[in-house]
Amino acid sequence: MDAFLAFFADIDWPEIWQATLDTLQMLGWSMLFTVLLGLPLGVLLFLTGKRQLLEQPIVYGLLSFLVNVLRSIPFIILLILMIPITVWLIGTSLGVEGAIPPLVVGAAPFLARLVETALREVDRGIIEATQAMGASLWQIVTRTLLPEALPGLIAAATVTAIALVSYTAMAGVIGGGGLGDLAIRFGYQRFQTNVMVVTVVLLLILVQVLQMVGDRLVVKFSRR
Repeated sequence: MDAFLAFFADIDWPEIWQATLDTLQMLGWSMLFTVLLGLPLGVLLFLTGKRQLLEQPIVYGLLSFLVNVLRSIPFIILLILMIPITVWLIGTSLGVEGAIPPLVVGAAPFLARLVETALREVDRGIIEATQAMGASLWQIVTRTLLPEALPGLIAAATVTAIALVSYTAMAGVIGGGGLGDLAIRFGYQRFQTNVMVVTVVLLLILVQVLQMVGDRLVVKFSRR
């Protein structure tokens, strides 16, 4: 017991707490902007796809190519590539604020593809019935597509949020703040294994909570 307590004795717990808050802040803001960008992009991918309401092969091909390119870039490289753009947008590439733009750029295409997949699961007969009743495109999307696909959309958001947790940890490489930054500065560079263990455990807990909440929401809104 004494050895166990001694292992965690020299940890700066206020700094751990601040890093946890920074991670939650990064996750919250980046998830918000990811949904605001990724959801419409996913809907547009679906609508312009083959045999869909706004079938446009050229538009779909361009959007699909863009999404695939952004998804194929390893996030650690994207962090570095985004530094000039991030500085231009918000004035710094460091801290919580500096981590949000690359987090959004990395996660929004990922969510968009998941949204497209979820919308493809909607029964085509329901869409055609709504269209036959004279509904506009906006009404079909907001009153049929999105409500019918809601469980799948929640599952997609859950997967994206969990991916963002790992992204926030990697953001510590360029001084993005949060638990990842703490793990690198103290756990890796200063060989403080206890700090590394605590940050990993906290990230695991965060992932488990996100998955549990997401699963319960999927069950709640599922009609099956």
